[in-house]
Amino acid sequence: MYKGLAIIFGFLFIGETLSEIFSLPIPGNVIGMVLLTFALLFNVINVEDIEKEAEFFIRNMSVMFIPPGVGIISYWGLIKSQAVPIFGALVISFALTLVLTAKFVELLGGGEQ
Repeated sequence: MYKGLAIIFGFLFIGETLSEIFSLPIPGNVIGMVLLTFALLFNVINVEDIEKEAEFFIRNMSVMFIPPGVGIISYWGLIKSQAVPIFGALVISFALTLVLTAKFVELLGGGEQ
């Protein structure tokens, strides 16, 4: 268990450090996750080393939505005053994600239907 957590938090630390040192506009946790993904793809680390810990984090992911929920309640007045741009951005990003995902799956499938 300690090995898996050390690997996951190690990549988080590396990502945060790179983001801070190079003043990147990308959050450190995203950089760490991308680095972890590449480490898994190129067999630098084994999936078995982090599988149990990753499953634990996924099972308990709902806890991570509590702070954003509290933020929405706290800033409801501001969100309400900007409802149209927020809703527009949500609809456009949803549609764009849907189309791009469909095209990507089509590309991976070789255009077969």
